[in-house]
Amino acid sequence: MKIASLKRDQVWSATPTPFTSDGRVDVASVQRMVAHHVGLGVTGIMVAGTCGEGPWLRDRDREVLVRTAVEASKGRLAVAQQVTDNSVGRVLDNIEQAAAWGVQLAVVAAPSFSINATPARLVAHYSEIARRSALPMGLYDRGKASPYVVPEALLPELLAEPNIVMVKDSSQQDSRRKAYVAARAVRPELVLFSGSEFDCVDFLSAGYDGLLLGGGIFNGAMALKIVAAVRAQDLATANALQDRMNDLMYRVYGGPKIECWMTGLKELLVQLGVFSTNVNLLGYPLTPQCAAQIKAAVNGSDGLGFREDLLPAQRKAS
Repeated sequence: MKIASLKRDQVWSATPTPFTSDGRVDVASVQRMVAHHVGLGVTGIMVAGTCGEGPWLRDRDREVLVRTAVEASKGRLAVAQQVTDNSVGRVLDNIEQAAAWGVQLAVVAAPSFSINATPARLVAHYSEIARRSALPMGLYDRGKASPYVVPEALLPELLAEPNIVMVKDSSQQDSRRKAYVAARAVRPELVLFSGSEFDCVDFLSAGYDGLLLGGGIFNGAMALKIVAAVRAQDLATANALQDRMNDLMYRVYGGPKIECWMTGLKELLVQLGVFSTNVNLLGYPLTPQCAAQIKAAVNGSDGLGFREDLLPAQRKAS
């Protein structure tokens, strides 16, 4: 299987999920979220991923999120869904459900809990899902952040599966990056996306096709400029853009320790008029410094021009 929307030089967003004040999926905010992504110029969104708090969503909230995102996209964005679970059967059920909701790509990460998770069994887990999936499959590699990791020596065997059409590599490991580039040399149709938003330039320069970023809902337009600069072999500009994007992300996420991560991200979206609340399921704080920096970036009082990066569609319309 193939998904027509997967091509070179794209930026996708692993989008956060908007909630109402009582912790339910906010339908109106999901609709604004889709429109906001279109304005940024990203190609697709992945819903219910790590940044989307998918592993912690109630089943009925996940359905509302996915159905609303698909309906609101109206073909303007591709919609992928993370469908990870602890067994092949449960993942396949999730994929069937996602397909019925209109999702175009199923993204699978490592199980959160397993027993006898030998390397061979891990490869078999992913391979059987790929062979039986009702949708094209993306492999989500969280590297050392995952409890169960396919060894690099076995990645060629796994990535030979024709229905694995995309990799989201968030491992931040040079050795795994090399393994994925080598696998793509064997299967040129395989699309490699980096999830390392603080280090886009290195991955793009190494041969990755594009980016799938947790911050794509606010840094997507900036990331597209980085992609264009790397493709033009203008690494000085690409690195300057990366430094600028990192500066903005640290302001939103709460500094190098990322102490405000999810709450800061959602607070930014509240101030941009996309989300209604910064409610999340993960309990991150919002420090006064982080809140002030977010406000200054959105209203332009910091004098750094981040407002234009955050609202490119509004800038073009004015």
